[in-house]
Amino acid sequence: MNIYKQINKPRVSWQVVFALVIFVFMYLPILVLAFYSFNQSPYSGTWQGFTLEWYGKLLNDDRILSGLYNSLVVAFCAVGVSAVMGTLMSVGLARYDFPGKKLYQGIAYLPLLIPDIAIAVSTLVCLAAFAIRLSLWTIIAAHIVFCLSYVGLVVSARMNNINPHLEEAALDLGATPTQAFILVLLPQLMPGIISGCLLAFVLSLDDFLIASFTAGSGTNTLPMEIFSRIRTGVKPDINALSVMLISMTAIVALIGELIRIVGEKSHLQNMGYKK
Repeated sequence: MNIYKQINKPRVSWQVVFALVIFVFMYLPILVLAFYSFNQSPYSGTWQGFTLEWYGKLLNDDRILSGLYNSLVVAFCAVGVSAVMGTLMSVGLARYDFPGKKLYQGIAYLPLLIPDIAIAVSTLVCLAAFAIRLSLWTIIAAHIVFCLSYVGLVVSARMNNINPHLEEAALDLGATPTQAFILVLLPQLMPGIISGCLLAFVLSLDDFLIASFTAGSGTNTLPMEIFSRIRTGVKPDINALSVMLISMTAIVALIGELIRIVGEKSHLQNMGYKK
């Protein structure tokens, strides 16, 4: 009889270790950035004490506020146009057949695959060919190109989970195609539309490359203003601004994910399933 008890040593899975390494690699720079945004020293290399001074200075910086205003104008305008066009495009591709549909579908989602530098250069060449003066509106037009694809992709994924017989039932009950679209289809698409708009809004707000190619003289977005300042070194005020942008982006992403989850649960309940 063995009087010694076998001791089971805890075993650490390699998947857990790998996941921890990936998370540290991804989020350690953000934590360091947030740490030095509270540094009292004007240089990021040395720590001299805790302060909120740099966050207060951002609220009084006219160039930062002007860049933020321009970025918000670009994002809201581009997302607003993309929401309408992307929704109509997704519904048309899902509900109707027409010659060249596959080709059009591939072209519509092509900006998702093309590098930003290619979109920026091609947009600049197109604007120069038609002698269009660069301004804030040219940035908006360039951002609509890729925002439209992102909104359309998310709405198309939502379209695949919608029962098409609901529209047919509405038409059989006397509704016009417009009424069936507004009263039946659009409410079901709304979670996908909002999620796509939030994704496009974040991407538009953070874009630097396309905006820098299509902006006119004297027009700066927030990422362009940040880039112009870090060329001489990263200062604590830029660290504070980056932390604020990261936090705002995370909040928007969280809201989009919650809307998606609520939309999926509502869809399952309408279909007669219980989660």
